[in-house]
Amino acid sequence: MKNYKEMTHEELLGYVEELQNRKKYGLVWEDKPEDVVEQCKEMLPVLEEVSDRAIEKDDNGVTNLLIEGDNYHALSVLNYTHAGKIDVIYIDPPYNTGNKDFVYNDQYVDKEDSYRHSKWISFIEKRLSSIKHLLKQDGVFFVSIDDNEQASLKLLCDEIFGEENFITQFIWRRSGTGGLRGIFPVTTHEYILVYAKNKLSITNKWFAPYSENSRNAFKSSDEKGEYKTQALYLTSLKYVDSQAYFIDLPDGTRAKPPLGRGSWRYVESTYRDELEKGNILFKKVKTSPLLLANGERASYNIYTKQYISDEGTNPPSILPDDIVGQTRSAKSELKKMFGSDVFDYAKPSTLIKYIIQLVNKSEGITILDFFAGTGTTGHAVLELNKEDGGSRQFILCTNNENGIAEEVTYPRVKNVIDGYADVEGIPANLRYFKTAFVKQTSVSDDTRRELVKKSTEMICVKESTYKKVYDNKKYKVYKNNEYITGILFDLDSIKEFKEKIDGAGMPAHLYIFSLSNDTFSDDFSSLEVEHTLCPIPESVLEVYRKLFA
Repeated sequence: MKNYKEMTHEELLGYVEELQNRKKYGLVWEDKPEDVVEQCKEMLPVLEEVSDRAIEKDDNGVTNLLIEGDNYHALSVLNYTHAGKIDVIYIDPPYNTGNKDFVYNDQYVDKEDSYRHSKWISFIEKRLSSIKHLLKQDGVFFVSIDDNEQASLKLLCDEIFGEENFITQFIWRRSGTGGLRGIFPVTTHEYILVYAKNKLSITNKWFAPYSENSRNAFKSSDEKGEYKTQALYLTSLKYVDSQAYFIDLPDGTRAKPPLGRGSWRYVESTYRDELEKGNILFKKVKTSPLLLANGERASYNIYTKQYISDEGTNPPSILPDDIVGQTRSAKSELKKMFGSDVFDYAKPSTLIKYIIQLVNKSEGITILDFFAGTGTTGHAVLELNKEDGGSRQFILCTNNENGIAEEVTYPRVKNVIDGYADVEGIPANLRYFKTAFVKQTSVSDDTRRELVKKSTEMICVKESTYKKVYDNKKYKVYKNNEYITGILFDLDSIKEFKEKIDGAGMPAHLYIFSLSNDTFSDDFSSLEVEHTLCPIPESVLEVYRKLFA
């Protein structure tokens, strides 16, 4: 092919047309501007606490968070407060059905909108692009979806997380029957896509509770417990030489795998280990598929014993109905709590409990849901902690469209904590925040000063220190059971501030107002307590520059 500099005008146009007509692999869409994203070019998001909605029912427990506001703004704040701190993210975003379920720039997107799919992809991509930074190295992302956007979401997640970090796609049956609607099959299922931030970093084996059907398969028992049997030979046609050895049978004969099924399940050394452990079962049968050395049929078949595990089993990709529940169970759950039907399409808390349990951690993990809706994820986390004594923390983010944050999400979490109907409460702590903004002015120092004034709640969330120790215009000090957080606004008050920090007698995380990036470390070198120093607002601005560039 000619160098483009040697092409005629007609040849160059032809080549461009050829490139445009070539098939492309991957997701292609027309990016559509979004008001809440454009807003961040002029306004910087911060948090403001609604203090009268704080709940403190567990003196030694973690503090859960509910953030009211657009989730793009909430995620921006969390990129400062929770970078690399989230273990599990679960979301149930709008499915883009065209039936008034998806709002873009304050307008419902209907089926006739020619940019319907581009708007949805633009919307979800801007949010998913910011969450990878929130996840820990072994963090996991779960997202519910249906057929309207499943294909595009899978491709988008492959781009953001990497195809190599795809774990599975669960199928959840939302309803049990087909019905008599129309002429085509009735869709009764949805999907949950699962991605890791770094699949190689996940070392915990994933366990799930046994479904009733799988539990009933363990029909035999011995001194080790209940077990089910599985033929020792593989049912595939693949032949593996290292797994086609002869095995000694109880009658003194020797058998090999059946013809056409090629191999045993184990290499010989593993078989010997399992035999010594008593996990191999020889059963006399009339007709065995196993072959003797002379080509005749053996008189025994060989099975492995698969014992039931207290931890559970590997989760199936088709989720078990009897454990995870369906839409109707979610509706009943909310009706029992509120006394009426408040939401038709919530997920059951049993479904969210199931997927959170898969990560096989209960101590000190943080679960984020930034499409929190009715608050199912918070409900599920509290119930899990009650069941196994765990210390999981949840962060819920939701807007207040149709009053959902104030009238459903918050009351639901509060009811779970306080108790409702005949259900006993679960002691826990909650802080309620709203997103607010600092206007960026042409004089950057003014923006810095204003951002520092509004940064207190963000820093408290970042440090998880909510108990007020000192509070004045010059500095603020908060603490938890392990350390204190100090915020210095007035550099002329360093001496007084240091006295308060030393007087607290705890390790200190200190945030110092600076128009540059200076932490004034020399001024704090005489502090007697262990401490760290961080400049504000530069540490906040650094995060926002990356997000809003």
